[in-house]
Amino acid sequence: MKLGRQSKIIELVNKNDIETQEELADLLTKAGYNVTQATISRDIRELKLTKVAGDDGRQKYIILKNNEAGLSDKFIRVLKDGFISMDMAMNIIVIKTVSGMAMAVAASLDALHIQGILGCIAGDDTVMCIVKTNEETISVMEKLNKYINTKSI
Repeated sequence: MKLGRQSKIIELVNKNDIETQEELADLLTKAGYNVTQATISRDIRELKLTKVAGDDGRQKYIILKNNEAGLSDKFIRVLKDGFISMDMAMNIIVIKTVSGMAMAVAASLDALHIQGILGCIAGDDTVMCIVKTNEETISVMEKLNKYINTKSI
């Protein structure tokens, strides 16, 4: 039950801009989880959720994926530097890269721990990224597009 609830919290935080514990509780209730404020508070602590300022100035929860500040930025930079294009075939994302960069891009994708990605296989200029379900493929591609099109890195 706890694992299922926490998995749902991760999914909700990744898909929604959640500003308060009350908003999270409402979304969990709609998803069929009966939770108390104490349970949500404990889950937030265990999942290492933190709040950051969103583009609109509102706060939102995010998942801290890496304690080493800047390390994720390096992986995103490698992804951006090597990326040429991507396309999908059901639950597989095919990423074309600069010649010789596929292994580095695949390693970066693995290190970023993007929800839904099961793993990557790299050649010289192509990465095959396996996504858990067909439905998650679009959201993974949207996340990759956000990384690639970010100006700050």
